[in-house]
Amino acid sequence: MIYMERVAIIGVGQTKYEHGKQGNFAELVFEATSKALQDAGITRDDIDNVVTVSSDFWDGRTISSMAVSDASGAFDRDITTVEGDGTFGALYGMMRILSGSFGVTIVASHHKGSESNMNIITNTAFDPLVERKLGLDAVSSAAMQARRYMSKYGLSEEQFALVSVKNHGNAMRNPLAFLPMEITVEDVMNSRKVADPLKVLDCSPVTDGACTLILAAERQAKKLTRPAKCVWMKGVGHCSDAYRLGDRDLADTRALKDAAKRAYAMAGIDDPRRQIDVAEVYDAFSYMEPLWLEGLGICDDGKGCEYTERGYFEFGGKLPVNVSGGRLSSNPVQVAGLAGMAECVLQLRGEAEERQLDGAKVALVHGINGMCGQSHCVWILGK
Repeated sequence: MIYMERVAIIGVGQTKYEHGKQGNFAELVFEATSKALQDAGITRDDIDNVVTVSSDFWDGRTISSMAVSDASGAFDRDITTVEGDGTFGALYGMMRILSGSFGVTIVASHHKGSESNMNIITNTAFDPLVERKLGLDAVSSAAMQARRYMSKYGLSEEQFALVSVKNHGNAMRNPLAFLPMEITVEDVMNSRKVADPLKVLDCSPVTDGACTLILAAERQAKKLTRPAKCVWMKGVGHCSDAYRLGDRDLADTRALKDAAKRAYAMAGIDDPRRQIDVAEVYDAFSYMEPLWLEGLGICDDGKGCEYTERGYFEFGGKLPVNVSGGRLSSNPVQVAGLAGMAECVLQLRGEAEERQLDGAKVALVHGINGMCGQSHCVWILGK
């Protein structure tokens, strides 16, 4: 086990996730940050560090963080920015606290997918000389990964459809989710084909929203808020794979396995199947949830997944995965991982209302950056 100064999440705030959401970037961040400060029982005066998660490409402007700096509480405070999934923003916030140079930290992320063109933006992530000219984007590259995963292990589209059924059904108990739906495997299979083998209901929706977490070192957390509000960041790991899709086996989760190994070691986890009570796993496409669960060591490579009626993954026990509805139900891209962390904080505090699980003490959160999971960030949170 790796020991470090403990850092806690002491406040969470989210907007409702929608398409075509009213309000600009700053208004979304202000709402989420105000809720997080209220949740922690502190004011902006207690903050001395701000990390924003944004993207110039998605926001359609340079230095996109400038649009939300005041709204995130950064006036007269130190501010820095991470581009990518919110889990990496939380990692940077924790690192700045552990450096000893900063104290209570806001991590704020925002995204307005409805004001963007996902296909054009994600196409720019590819090599400009060859791959970009082929028209590759997030959806078509994901379809290639899904097909490789299916061919390597003999999996079916129907198995992936079960994930969509589960997660949209879970969203029925989440008032913040964008697409809560009661659907069947047949509904998924009959939905419009987007990029073979992916269909509309295999893909996450274009979503707007914002999420804010407030982090504090143990010495400050205990002074500022009640112990019941503290959820501890027990372990984290991150790792990147090769940039070019052709330089990696898209069904090999080697980077995720390495990230998970580091997070588990830091948190003292030696049997994730038994020691983790709830997980929020990145599922922008239905096939991703079982693929990433394999990389996380929750299930065996190529075995697929079995689900119960409430959407638990079976591995000899029952692990609740994406009880929030996951990214298949709400996917504000820059916010996705941070929203997963917020969900796990609520579960560990016992504040998840209708979707609350019994006795959850240890949670796993997973986020990605890059096409087909080039980079992964894994968190272990606990009371």
